[in-house]
Amino acid sequence: MWYPAKITAAATSEPLSVDEVKRRLRVDFGDDDQDIELMIAAARDHAEKYCNTRFATQTVEIKCDAFTDMDRLPEAPVQSIASVAYIDTDGAEATLDAEVYELRNDGLETSIARAYGKHWPAVRHGSRITITAVVGYDTAPAAVKHAILLFISDAYEQRENAAIEDWTALDALLCNFRRGV
Repeated sequence: MWYPAKITAAATSEPLSVDEVKRRLRVDFGDDDQDIELMIAAARDHAEKYCNTRFATQTVEIKCDAFTDMDRLPEAPVQSIASVAYIDTDGAEATLDAEVYELRNDGLETSIARAYGKHWPAVRHGSRITITAVVGYDTAPAAVKHAILLFISDAYEQRENAAIEDWTALDALLCNFRRGV
């Protein structure tokens, strides 16, 4: 079983810059820059939650109950694994040697598998395995950027609560990046 991810190093850059968004909005003044920055972050966050996929590089800590849970990681895409920590049967904290496992990225499906000839160590009953990983796209896909621009365009134009139709262009652009639905 997986538990909710904890972001330990937030994204330092967004999929779109303020200048890119201002060009789309046809805004040529700086008065709204802070609002636009907020809208970019909110739009990325919405897209990430909608798709269960990270669109900006971040470091997360995820926890599971057993090594067998790592057959399917709850985060994608995974760029690298920083550590796999666990509590051994003596109650001591331990970090799994990177030679014991390998990261497998198959599109948006990611897993950690035992390396050939290696075995998972015994863990203390009731403890959790903690994986620290760098996740997210270095450069978000074009369809995701377009969806974020649509989201921001609507938010900027309306700037107040609006009724949402059943299926929108945002849904259509993001549907191929959804996981665990």
